[in-house]
Amino acid sequence: MKKRILGLAATIALSALAVTPASAHRQWMMPSATVLSGDDVWVTVDAAVSNDLFYFEHQPLRLDGIKAWAPDGSEAQIEHGSTGRYRSTFDVHLTQKGTWKIGTASDALMGSYDLNGKTERLPRGTTTANLAERLPAGATNVRTAESNNRNEIFVTVGEPTTTVFQTTGKGIELVPVTHPNDLYAGEAATFQFLLDGKPAAGLTVTVIPGGIRYRDQLGQIDLTTGADGRVTVTWPEAGLYWVNVTTPRAEQGEEGAAPAQPQRRASYVTTLEVMAP
Repeated sequence: MKKRILGLAATIALSALAVTPASAHRQWMMPSATVLSGDDVWVTVDAAVSNDLFYFEHQPLRLDGIKAWAPDGSEAQIEHGSTGRYRSTFDVHLTQKGTWKIGTASDALMGSYDLNGKTERLPRGTTTANLAERLPAGATNVRTAESNNRNEIFVTVGEPTTTVFQTTGKGIELVPVTHPNDLYAGEAATFQFLLDGKPAAGLTVTVIPGGIRYRDQLGQIDLTTGADGRVTVTWPEAGLYWVNVTTPRAEQGEEGAAPAQPQRRASYVTTLEVMAP
């Protein structure tokens, strides 16, 4: 890692929405710092949902489900959690050297079916495993969407490590060809994205620089992962960038036709702070 990395911040969050319009709500987490040194180190994280990226003006991100992992892979404690009107905040005591992961992941199966001339929603708690038993007799035109959403940030104490990038094989996951704590304006960074453990081609990648409130143009960059699941971004300038990676929306079939398999939806959001060279 380059020495100039000090002061670099990288925030990764997962959004449930593939958000493109400037007015859409976006989920994100932002640490007080991501590259630190010392023996008694803490990081404070702000978590919110907002229109203007990295500003608190809509609603807080809920803290339940957010976890932290130390460089050795063990789970660490979220401390001093608090939720206010527009944001949540919490601390993590970074007791090990290396790269930490802080984040949350969620899975859901949403959908509907037709019964007796009416459209009904699938009950809460429905999964791919119990879908058949949750459907009433006579249900037709079953429409489902499996959703996997992931929020993550990475914080490095001392030299960066890669243990926390071990994948689970579920949803969209980041494999850092370029470490997320080593990004500089004018330089290219490459990331690989897996879907359910395999390199995913054709994922939609949206890159939006922060500071939307103070400019007229959104400055959005639209990219697509290649056959190997990789995407390369050359950062135009220093600052925070919100990056949303999603599965493409499935084309609608013929009216009244039920899909043979549940529609697959997954999303991963990363916000990276790029330093000046």
